[in-house]
Amino acid sequence: MDESELIHQYRQGDRSAFRQLVEKYQDSVINVSYRFLRNKEEAEEAAQEVFLKVYMSANSYQHRTKFSTWLFKIAVNYCLNKLRDKNKLPSSRLKEDLPAPVEFQPDRLLEQENLNRSVRKAIDSLPEQQRAAILLNQYGEFSYQEMAQMLDCSISAVESRLFRAKENLRRILTPSIKKDEI
Repeated sequence: MDESELIHQYRQGDRSAFRQLVEKYQDSVINVSYRFLRNKEEAEEAAQEVFLKVYMSANSYQHRTKFSTWLFKIAVNYCLNKLRDKNKLPSSRLKEDLPAPVEFQPDRLLEQENLNRSVRKAIDSLPEQQRAAILLNQYGEFSYQEMAQMLDCSISAVESRLFRAKENLRRILTPSIKKDEI
């Protein structure tokens, strides 16, 4: 059953339809929340709050956008508000999809950890809108259209934020990468 039908059934009083939506998206909402909040417990709490908000406002969902876009927009806004409230900058973790080394090499593992730390710190230093765009782009694998809807901006604004974020990351990280190569 697709999301529109599940929402329709929930609006008609079928609570199991809402449960199906939660089961389908819970891990993804926790993952996106974790990228912003960097804390597993806070990410799980964020997911609960997001689904509570969806539960309470399902009647306001309009089918002009995909349900997942609406859901993740709520999640991103919740995380950004939580960060503003805490006056805390998020960081991210790199995707760990690189192949493992053939043999255990402590020096290479240390280099990789240092690089990961530098990238997390650089992402933390980005302005909020650039940071949100880069996190959604890199970890959420959302389309530009979906990102624009989540961030309440145009597609060209998403493109601009991503371009500026990448330029800023390149500017921040280039000196440390060159220093490590020497």
